[in-house]
Amino acid sequence: VQLQASGGGLVQAGGSLRLSCAASGRVFRVNAMGWYRQAPGKQRELVAVIRTGGSTVYADSVQGRFSISDDNAKNTVYLQMNSLKPEDTAVYYCTANARESIRVLSTDYWGQGTLVTVSS
Repeated sequence: VQLQASGGGLVQAGGSLRLSCAASGRVFRVNAMGWYRQAPGKQRELVAVIRTGGSTVYADSVQGRFSISDDNAKNTVYLQMNSLKPEDTAVYYCTANARESIRVLSTDYWGQGTLVTVSS
């Protein structure tokens, strides 16, 4: 399973960005997809996760500003980020818990990061 993220960039505080991440390759089943982020000098932290079926989890710091959604037919997850703050600046990583085949257990996969920079 390969994850390809896109949509990062530079935006002013208060602005919006939309991240996308598509899973490709041998994808038998996706159980959940989500986003983590890592700011300079800080540990990687959960941003949002969406499970098959639609349940979601958000970090307290983004609740009400970010929205995660998915397109199951395309094995794609989106992160709509509104009211961005300078403290949202980080490399955002896409992740998926998925199975490559019925014979393989579910595994966590990670995509390359995409940089989001929010200027004040």
